[in-house]
Amino acid sequence: MKIRMEIDENITENEVIIRCSQLSEDVLSVQKLIAEAATSGKQMTVYRGETEYFISPKKILFFETDAEGVCAHTRDEVYLVRYKLYELEELLPGFFVRVSKSTILNLNEIYSVEKKISTSSIVQFQNTHKQVYVSRHYLKALRDRLEEKRMRG
Repeated sequence: MKIRMEIDENITENEVIIRCSQLSEDVLSVQKLIAEAATSGKQMTVYRGETEYFISPKKILFFETDAEGVCAHTRDEVYLVRYKLYELEELLPGFFVRVSKSTILNLNEIYSVEKKISTSSIVQFQNTHKQVYVSRHYLKALRDRLEEKRMRG
């Protein structure tokens, strides 16, 4: 794999282009690493009442829809976000994954996955009582992403 950088002082926004003959696991891994690096230092604006908070996506355990809108859950707090879940899927770093129609979770914060045969599986997070349900439709994708994460080490 060749890596080439071009410096152009007239560019107003950096752009990374990956050229490949086919979409292989190596190419996907590079794309995910670049996407995570590009968003690692960024903060997300979340809201509680009239107050805006700026937190790193790494601190968010999961996003979930409820009657008020989309909520971002950290270990101890719940905030509102001004995005729809499908918009968050596009914006969030690669360590987030959709696990139901109403939930996106942070793969790096998973403590356990309890598989239920007849109902949704349950994901628990370390050092908090919070948990989310994974629908059967999304369970295989979650397991695949967790396995991929283990393989990358």
